[in-house]
Amino acid sequence: MVKRMTVGAHYGTKDWIAQRVTAVYMAAYTVLFAITAFSLPVLTYNTWSGLFSHSLFRFLTFLFLLSVFYHAWVGVRDIWMDYIKPDGLRIALHAITVFLLVGYAGWAAQILWRL
Repeated sequence: MVKRMTVGAHYGTKDWIAQRVTAVYMAAYTVLFAITAFSLPVLTYNTWSGLFSHSLFRFLTFLFLLSVFYHAWVGVRDIWMDYIKPDGLRIALHAITVFLLVGYAGWAAQILWRL
């Protein structure tokens, strides 16, 4: 009989690749954002708002934030799995982490599309 674990580190290659893909996107976006921000004539509310008024820039920013949240999820989840041994506590921490990250994603969408 096979005994199944409630939570286990069986994610492996898929999450390893996801970590690398999100890291590459975050690095590329950071370079693009830095070039764009430093090319603005002055940093005022109007120029900053104008920068984020373009739908493509908002979308790329939101994709960046989703990449950050997913990257964080994989990393924090692995920390919980490696160092928190009681199953109930580990599942509670997973749930709290997911609720926070989903909430942050919703908040980010609200901020970006409110402009």
